[in-house]
Amino acid sequence: MNIENKLHSIKSKLLKLESMDSSYSLFGSEAHCYQLNPICSEQEVRDFESRFDIALPNGYRHFLLELGNGGAGPYYGVEKLQDSLFIDLDAKREDELLDPSKPFTLTDRWNMSSPDAELESEAFDRYEAVYFDDKWVNGVLNICNFGCGVSLNLVVNGPEAGNIWVDDRGNDGGIYPDPYFQQIGRTDFLGWYELWLDRSLLEMGC
Repeated sequence: MNIENKLHSIKSKLLKLESMDSSYSLFGSEAHCYQLNPICSEQEVRDFESRFDIALPNGYRHFLLELGNGGAGPYYGVEKLQDSLFIDLDAKREDELLDPSKPFTLTDRWNMSSPDAELESEAFDRYEAVYFDDKWVNGVLNICNFGCGVSLNLVVNGPEAGNIWVDDRGNDGGIYPDPYFQQIGRTDFLGWYELWLDRSLLEMGC
């Protein structure tokens, strides 16, 4: 299926889901109410890409230009392009931003063993400094907030570019490819988004 057909399918399914879940019973739906934000302009997207010397994944780029700059989506919705730079989506700080200009270096699930509860405070601080180092999330955009310290990231730089990864370090879960797709391999933004729609419609009995 080409991108235009994919976008049409997504738009149709989103409208159907909105009509079926008027009471916003599905997880996170009250945050976005199945509404997409106004689209980005071509110039906005080009300026963003130029700023970080990257090319946004094709499906995500078309989504921004033709469907919306975030809004309705999995969990608490898709972040605006500009907001996807924030490291912490629950506490967006201008001095705590991702760096998409550097490559995302992981190619497989990564985690560190949780420190011993009896570990002295200085050693624990060293562990945290390594575990929560921003270098692990270079080359990504923080596109979706799952809540509970978990975020969904779209890789835009490095060998995993175009794929969705999960940052679950807040729960000692590490960083890993989206588990929805571990049995079938990686997927791109549009595949991830449409899977959310398909599963949501199924949950609503469709």
